[in-house]
Amino acid sequence: MTTKKIQTEKLQPEISIGLIGHVDHGKSTLVLALTGKFPDTHSEELKRGITIRLGYADSVFVKTINGFSTEIDAKNKKEKYEVLRKVSFIDAPGHETLMATMLSGAAIMDAALLLVSANEQCPQPQTREHLMALELIGIKNIIIVQNKIDLVDKEQVEKNYNQIKDFINGTIAESAPIIPISAQHKINISYLIEAIQENFKTPKRNLEKEPLMLIARSFDINKPGITSDKLVGGVLGGALREGKLKIGDEIEISPGVRIEEKDQYKPIVTKIVAIISGGEKFDEIAPGGSLGVMTELDPSIVKSDKLSGNLAGIPGKLPPVYNKIRIKPRLIKRVVGVKENVEVVPITQGEFLMLNVNSSVTLGQVTDTSKKIISLTLKLPVVASEEDRFAISRRVGARWHLIGVGELVEK
Repeated sequence: MTTKKIQTEKLQPEISIGLIGHVDHGKSTLVLALTGKFPDTHSEELKRGITIRLGYADSVFVKTINGFSTEIDAKNKKEKYEVLRKVSFIDAPGHETLMATMLSGAAIMDAALLLVSANEQCPQPQTREHLMALELIGIKNIIIVQNKIDLVDKEQVEKNYNQIKDFINGTIAESAPIIPISAQHKINISYLIEAIQENFKTPKRNLEKEPLMLIARSFDINKPGITSDKLVGGVLGGALREGKLKIGDEIEISPGVRIEEKDQYKPIVTKIVAIISGGEKFDEIAPGGSLGVMTELDPSIVKSDKLSGNLAGIPGKLPPVYNKIRIKPRLIKRVVGVKENVEVVPITQGEFLMLNVNSSVTLGQVTDTSKKIISLTLKLPVVASEEDRFAISRRVGARWHLIGVGELVEK
């Protein structure tokens, strides 16, 4: 088998795949097995052993004489290979207190791997909640990954497999393949890559539309003590939903930054100075995997994810900003993510709800519930269009839990 010429060319990730599931079911370890990179780089994440923010890593899938693999593994084994495509992985947190982050990540996912630990009862609360979130948001391409098979015997693996089958029966993942693996020991990773190749096709993108980037992260990459002549502008991380971006483009970021004295937000305009995707620099980028956009922004504006949840695009071409919205909700029957059987009661005037749309999260107080439409005043403004879906969560006990989805209703 010979290596295709494309191997020597710069590859942009073609698809964004999310890893979701209950806390400590091995999502970050699987990213490491697939990419050679551990996505939890934030100091607090490493200390606590859980994913707090969205993590990103990319991998080049290849075909060798022995089957499917990653380019990094094929090179380590000195195997000849044929490049298939580059994919981008998004590691979303599984902890119940971080559901909003997971929902923000789902907005930039094309497909999802739902991890289930073979050494625990299925489903766990966040396993159920994350699958419901995928269904409500509209992500239909799903593979179930039965992880940690090395920790249990064959009988337990089979028992857990049957629990998974019962759990997904009647859900959006009913026909999803179930791949048993050990991410820790890289067992069956080849079969998982094969399943991804067969089931997760590269989506067709509309390159003619105006560019629209969902900003999931923003950060300052300058090291402490750097001299002013070496200072670089802020970086935006996320995904391009449609259109193209290129170096030199002027982009608008909305809702933008908060003007303290006026208690309102102001869009900001900057210029793209570099584009990075899949570890490669590009002059022009199309939708596919995750990307980083280096800008001329003052680093103080972007640090600590200050611009996460914003949208970026051509100035004057972005969807409108909403401080108050009207939504037509579709509620589920029972609250997911809790062990108790809690029925979802109708939304009432005056209550606070958490809303996720695109990559943003905000709180809204319900001001009206007439005609099956809810009106809300938002704590943080959002940028949205009629085709966007709002994930709706309610505080149940001490935590926010998903209760439904809503569509924007224009006045």
